[in-house]
Parts: sequence; C-alpha cells; structure tokens
Amino acid sequence: MFTDEQWARIEPLLPSNTGKRAHPFGEHRRVVEGMAYRYRTGIPWRDLPREQFGPWQTVWKRHRRYAEDGTWDRVLAHVLAEADAAGRIDWNISVDATIARAHQHATNTTRPDQDTGGIVESQESRPRRR
Repeated sequence: MFTDEQWARIEPLLPSNTGKRAHPFGEHRRVVEGMAYRYRTGIPWRDLPREQFGPWQTVWKRHRRYAEDGTWDRVLAHVLAEADAAGRIDWNISVDATIARAHQHATNTTRPDQDTGGIVESQESRPRRR
C-alpha cells in the first residue's frame, strides 16, 4: 500500500508508545494501511481483511482516536506543506456557480404566497355565553 518513502514521511507524525502505561499500539503501518484500504475500497469497517490488517475493531478505534486528537490534521498539514514547498500543488480552483444550488428552505425570506397581513383564523373555541 504505502511505499517505504511515503511511510517514512508519515510515521514520525503518529503518536508513540513512549511513556504510556496502557496497552501499547500494535504495528502502526499495518493499521494505517487498513484505514487507507477501507477508504479506497469503500467497504464497511467489518469487512476489512483480518489476515492483512488485523481486527477491524483495532483499525476503527485507532482511526477514531487519531481523528479526535488531531493526528490526521497534523499529518495532512505536514504533507501539504511539503508538497507546496516542492511546488507540487496547484492552488488555482474554479467554481461554477450554475451548479451551486441552495435548498428552497435555505433562506430567511418568506414565499410570495405567505402574506402576513391577512386575517388569522383561530382554532380555539369561543367562550360560551351565559
């Protein structure tokens, strides 16, 4: 999955076991490759090949932990900074506004048929006359 060069860029950015008393992390590369495989193929977590990536629960938990603690944000920022410094990113984008539609309820305005100046019909019963 990852080349040795790609892994060398990512590995130092991942959390380490040093100084932790809890159950130590298993092999980072195997688990991270399981995450990449899952996203590349679009399969459910439970369908990850166990022989190749280990228990799906381990891969899922590590992915969730890294997402919550900002590990993936740091990895992305680092990889983007390296690619930008090497001139491998084209930051020019184009947005075609003809396909950027808003849902009809996305505005604060009222519809033309909702005239608020009319008579309000009450659904409550009138008090009885005695």
